[in-house]
Amino acid sequence: MSTTEKQGLLNPEGRAFKLGSVGADWIDQRTSMSSVVKNFARKVFPDHWSFMFGEVALYSFVVLLISGTFLTMFFVPSMDEVTYEGIYEPLYGLEMSRAYASTLDLSFEVKGGLLFRQMHHWAALLFMVAIFVHMFRVFFTGAFRKPRELNWLVGFSLMILGMVAGFSGYSLPDDVLSGNGLRIADGLMKSIPLVGTYMSMLLFGGEFPGTDIIPRLFTIHILLVPAAIMGLIAIHLVMLVVHKHAHYPGPGATDRNVVGYPLFPVYTAKAGGFFFIVFGLIALVSATVSINSVWAYGPYDPSPVSAGSQPDWYMLFTDGGLRLIPGWEFTIFGYVISLNMLIPMVFYGLFLAALALWPFLEQWVTGDDREHHVLDLPYNAPVRTAFGVAWITEYILLVLGATNDLVAIAFHISINDLTWLYRIGFFVAPVVAFIVTKRICLAIQRHKRDLVLHGVETAKVVRMENGEMLEIHEPLNEYERWTLVQHDTFRPLKEGNGVSGLRAKASSFFFKDQIDPVTPRELRAALEHGGHERHRIEALTGPYRELEP
Repeated sequence: MSTTEKQGLLNPEGRAFKLGSVGADWIDQRTSMSSVVKNFARKVFPDHWSFMFGEVALYSFVVLLISGTFLTMFFVPSMDEVTYEGIYEPLYGLEMSRAYASTLDLSFEVKGGLLFRQMHHWAALLFMVAIFVHMFRVFFTGAFRKPRELNWLVGFSLMILGMVAGFSGYSLPDDVLSGNGLRIADGLMKSIPLVGTYMSMLLFGGEFPGTDIIPRLFTIHILLVPAAIMGLIAIHLVMLVVHKHAHYPGPGATDRNVVGYPLFPVYTAKAGGFFFIVFGLIALVSATVSINSVWAYGPYDPSPVSAGSQPDWYMLFTDGGLRLIPGWEFTIFGYVISLNMLIPMVFYGLFLAALALWPFLEQWVTGDDREHHVLDLPYNAPVRTAFGVAWITEYILLVLGATNDLVAIAFHISINDLTWLYRIGFFVAPVVAFIVTKRICLAIQRHKRDLVLHGVETAKVVRMENGEMLEIHEPLNEYERWTLVQHDTFRPLKEGNGVSGLRAKASSFFFKDQIDPVTPRELRAALEHGGHERHRIEALTGPYRELEP
């Protein structure tokens, strides 16, 4: 296009410009998009590094869609047996499924195939990391409180769907490692009394491994789960806009406003740049670090089990519970009841349900039904923070349990001793983590309270004429002080007036040992006392600046 033609397009008097204006006006009159875009562009979002984890999850999902679309064009989701005649010589001539053969072809014969496979896998891992960290940022800051309880459930559902997508995805290549994972899923289903065997045969299309599981998982992985995830992401973002974004306590931050930057142009530019950073880092890691080298495992055979096999990190906790529980089972009316399978499954359900239902449990315990848009500082909610740390500790214990064989080999210790250590830690570690975390939170509260009342210690001590020793304290500025005193004071619910005894006890436990924020009266008294001491010191030594070295 010539320079003259470009100028004609940009000229308000030009024909092309007028046609574009007429077309845009015609569309706007029928869709009212201009008002929607105008209002949305003015939407204010707070600026804090912890809010970026949600964006990382979203951008990782975009990378998953892009890379997954490429892989779908070459992967063959079939369990028909073929003889491999590709270029990877160690497996040449072996019988394998078409799914595994197409995965080998993708890795070695399709240009860019291995890069896209690894980008897909690394993006999936990053997607789950970002969701976990984002959820716990929301949890520890109390961002799940009214009116965001439903959005918390949406985020929890995204986490579960991410696990389902990951499991169905790494089962598709039909190698020994993924086959072992399917074998565990088959065993879990068959352990369910009465209906377990029928569930397994329905899913696998007959006796394990059957001939239908790969095509079915392929449909789940590329169609059902992605559609559900995209729908939940849309709901999550709509709720975010409707409820407005929560923000951290600070100057000007209240439950009636949002302190930050408008979506356009500031936040849009930052978000766009951040997407390319995430995309670039995933591509860099995928190009330099190998993951899921299926050619090293070989095609799936139900008879062998590969030593040292573990699923991806976000599913490790399920394997850990199965390894740690003793082999308990008994027979009743001819049915074998496998407690070593049923108990972990029940625990996993309760383990995840506790996280999903926490917003409603906390509201029931505290009786707080107000809207909250200013986030909590984690140490101001000691019981909530302690519960979150205990939950993470239990999760880590289960993850370590899934690696007991590798740890035992690496450190030359007995796997039985290590398993017993994890079993004891399963019951002890979360309790210890809860108690220690709560005490740390209370200690931080006391420290922050002292900072508000007395200021920051300067380590400079002045001896008065009467021998009294006074340390110089630097008072906080009004913005720092506001952040430390803005949180609410709650009192435990009393039994009666519709409050049950159980609820009253739970409320007492939740608020036990709490440190109340500094009251205006205490602050005035502290400032008057500090001003008096400062006057005495300055009368003896002059202004504080004269004491500076």
